[in-house]
Amino acid sequence: MDLKHITEQVKNAAISVGEFIRQERKTFSYDNVEVKGMNDLVSYVDKTSEKLLVEKLSIILPEAGFIVEENTKTGTKEYNWIVDPLDGTTNFVHGIPCYAISIGLEYKGEIISGVVYEVAQNECFYAYKNGGAFLNGNKISVSNRASLSESLIATGFPIYNFSRIDNYINVLTTLMKSTHGIRRIGAAAADLCYLACGRVDAFFEYNLNPWDVAAGALIVTEAGGTVTDFSGNSNWLFGKEIVATNKKLQTEFGALIKNKFQ
Repeated sequence: MDLKHITEQVKNAAISVGEFIRQERKTFSYDNVEVKGMNDLVSYVDKTSEKLLVEKLSIILPEAGFIVEENTKTGTKEYNWIVDPLDGTTNFVHGIPCYAISIGLEYKGEIISGVVYEVAQNECFYAYKNGGAFLNGNKISVSNRASLSESLIATGFPIYNFSRIDNYINVLTTLMKSTHGIRRIGAAAADLCYLACGRVDAFFEYNLNPWDVAAGALIVTEAGGTVTDFSGNSNWLFGKEIVATNKKLQTEFGALIKNKFQ
């Protein structure tokens, strides 16, 4: 399988559908917002984008199944596309410029290709297994910062599952006192890509879905970073929790998260 060629095709698909999202944002009305669950928003833009992506990805790799957020396509196979058609929907509907298309290709539990297109900034991040990570054609790598005291941290706030909120607040308290600061960007796929290109140095969040992290996590590791679950193990794709670092912070940051969430 030519992963470089497949990733190039996925890039083109994401950019094409991203143009649809960009145009819809110009005239989008909050009246079009639907509520899937507590603080969980969706609109016709998410649903239409997913249908367009499923159509394009089905041509690129007809034998693949799908794991998608809006359930426009179901059924898993040996290869699976893991798709978030609009990560950061809340940002999108409120007109805050950070929302992304995220597409990962999974094979036997491993992500082998990933594309994240951050629509508002026209930034396309991508990677494929053993091929490095890129942003708009330029190779990227994680930062070299080696201590939390000189680092900027990204996270995502819980929006409906507050079962671990006390642990979470304890982590934030520690990070506020010991880092350059914390950023809540509002799209996990973008958080991971910002880590991959050195804008932030570590990221953690819980209650995430596979489509939130699949592509971004591969981009992080191909850029030289690390990805684990809160225990330091590998159950981050379906385990609903993720810790990503620039590698040099893995021991210090990983120990903090593990300790606070035990």
